[in-house]
Amino acid sequence: MAEQKQNTPTVTIFINDNEHISQHETEEENLDDSKVSQWLHPAIFSANDGLVSTASLMLGMGAVSQDINAMIITGFIGLVAGACSMAMGEFITVESTLENDVGERRDPLRAAVAAASAFSVGAMVPLLVTLLMEDYHVTLGVVEGPISVVLAVFGWVGAFLDGSPGCRAVLRVLLWSWVAMVVTFGLLINNDW
Repeated sequence: MAEQKQNTPTVTIFINDNEHISQHETEEENLDDSKVSQWLHPAIFSANDGLVSTASLMLGMGAVSQDINAMIITGFIGLVAGACSMAMGEFITVESTLENDVGERRDPLRAAVAAASAFSVGAMVPLLVTLLMEDYHVTLGVVEGPISVVLAVFGWVGAFLDGSPGCRAVLRVLLWSWVAMVVTFGLLINNDW
């Protein structure tokens, strides 16, 4: 028995007499949008992680040493270590997902570079803010303002990509990020090391 070939219909939408869009073209545009979302969403989370973890490390070091140079060195070490960790984790995850797909060999390296870059961008925020400050006490008070603004932007972009309410996402990102920084600072401020 011969198999019948099924043709999938193409729906044509007429905008006016001269223009029309096929369903196939619309689906291709949606796929392009989803590709952007696929790399942008993890990049936002990596940048957020870089910002919060580096700021927490720097604030913790500031609580112990009360030395701005120690905070900057700690932030730089946190940036390098975190970027390497993000790159390795992303490389391994993507490589294991695509193990059987010979045509996608370069994707794990791209994913690793993207994760490390996004983490580094986030980590640069507290480093740059601290580099601009001269006094330790001013740094601890002032560093939270610019960090909070950038965290709010990350929260809003993440919510936009998810299609969820922006205000709630911003508040959630700010709250949990502040908790991480306060816990790190609080654990070390009263301890004699």
